[in-house]
Amino acid sequence: MAIITVVVAAWFILTFLIVPNVHLLLEVFEEDGRFSTGAWGRLFASDRAMSSLRNSVLLAVTLSLTVNAFGIFIVLVTKYFRIRGQRFLWLGFATNLIYGGIVLVAGYDFVYGSTGTLTKALTTVIPAIPDDWFQGFPAVLYVMTFATTGNHLLFLTAAMARVDQQTVESATQMGASTWTVLRRVVLPVLKPTIFAITILTFLSGLGALAAPQILGGRSFQTIAPMILTFANSPGSRDLAAALALILATFTIALLLIMNRIEKGGTYFSISKVSSRLEPQPIRHPVGNVIVHALAYLLLLIYVLPPLLIVIFSFTDAKAISTGTLRFDSFTLENYIQVVTDPVARWPFVVSIGYSGLAALIVIIGLLFVVRIITLYRGRLGGALEYLLHIPWIMPGSMIALGLLLTFSTPRALAGGQVLSGTLVILLIAFVIGKIPFTLRLLKASFLGINRNMEEAASLLGASQFTTFRRIILPLVLPTAAAITALNFQTMLDDYDTAVFLAHPLYQPLGLFIRSATSGETTADSTALVFVYTVLLMIISGIAMWLVYGNGVSRLRRLVGRIARPTSPAKDTHR
Repeated sequence: MAIITVVVAAWFILTFLIVPNVHLLLEVFEEDGRFSTGAWGRLFASDRAMSSLRNSVLLAVTLSLTVNAFGIFIVLVTKYFRIRGQRFLWLGFATNLIYGGIVLVAGYDFVYGSTGTLTKALTTVIPAIPDDWFQGFPAVLYVMTFATTGNHLLFLTAAMARVDQQTVESATQMGASTWTVLRRVVLPVLKPTIFAITILTFLSGLGALAAPQILGGRSFQTIAPMILTFANSPGSRDLAAALALILATFTIALLLIMNRIEKGGTYFSISKVSSRLEPQPIRHPVGNVIVHALAYLLLLIYVLPPLLIVIFSFTDAKAISTGTLRFDSFTLENYIQVVTDPVARWPFVVSIGYSGLAALIVIIGLLFVVRIITLYRGRLGGALEYLLHIPWIMPGSMIALGLLLTFSTPRALAGGQVLSGTLVILLIAFVIGKIPFTLRLLKASFLGINRNMEEAASLLGASQFTTFRRIILPLVLPTAAAITALNFQTMLDDYDTAVFLAHPLYQPLGLFIRSATSGETTADSTALVFVYTVLLMIISGIAMWLVYGNGVSRLRRLVGRIARPTSPAKDTHR
């Protein structure tokens, strides 16, 4: 089993991770079979390309500030301060955990866009407001700020549990103000997590595609949309590859810098966490009112788009096009159409097929690979692990472009045609995009297994495969199922990869949603997008319950009852 796993993993890494990157380099540094740097000269001479670079850096830097500001605030008002309705606030702030990407951008566009409900209400009251007021850098920053605070809810909330109640009480009794306690006691515990979230936020800003493409307008386009534009033109694919390499270089440099800063800093608390943190009162009455007001204002911003989507998904085309609700507007026809009409449900079926296959391929393959990595921790396991982290520094646009250049026929590339083999290539791109995330979580699960169980099975004569099948697999299966559910959910509305590689007859949900935001579709198509969004939120809610709720614990107990490991000795004497 070990030899087969290593051979298959080596083939996959060479074919789909290394060779595509080599093709990207050749596209940039080779011309007519000779070394050339002409692509860089053309790139730096392009005003559009340079503008996209500046915009990406501006967006990434600004997002790092705004997302941390709002993200830390919502964690404080839901987990640290004593705020009325904390549980309700948390549920509202967590809405971006169950819908994101192109779906979230489309939702905000429905509320704030040129034909949005809020825009129509504003222009009715103040006719001087232009219909396209929600465009450009402010619109992109606004949407992406509230779209990416989910990392704070997940990771910073967990870090908050390390803050000690007794230390906070001691600082308060010594006369420290609320701000001093936050700065001197709470933040030192949270700083490592804040640094990690900042890295993720910066990278999301650098590689943003959906929000700048839909809301940026002509005045604000970033690197990823420009890569897509250049990739669609046969004469400028070398420029697309050069931009992708710049994006990868930014990513690597940022990771190195942030890791250096994180290692060089001192982040500790004087407490060993002997008591659980309790909600802290805001002693200043005016400050208490202001914090409550800001918390519920943010709640409205978070909840308004998904709430309106759910409501309008049950209305007819006229209500959607006018943005007005009447009692006779409500209907179940939209949901019936998605269920019964083959054309209406086709994008959803395609997305389910792609996401399901990719999630299964990733989890099945990495179960064997992670087993090898944890079993052979020397050079073999280390080499496999490092090579499988290559996608971590490759944005989705770079992965797609590399696969496109590698597996396209010269005729298809020259004519700008979609490939006949795109179905498989898009599936591979989905798999590549989920490798590092799945690898890291599975490795943590494998390392948490008591090695004494494996040693006992080996002493009783069980083979490595029998030990893996009868002892290891049942223990990691609940975690694997949760990871599979989360991967499946996040790929359902994928747009960043599908826009490069999707076949015109097999377009996933993300492309259908993008076309609905272009202003060229009917209200009936918008209604279908709302139904898709509601279905995606339901699926995402189930996935989040499995991963971050008590779903995994219940699943682990169920698996334990169904598949109790049989004694290895009995297995060897069959």
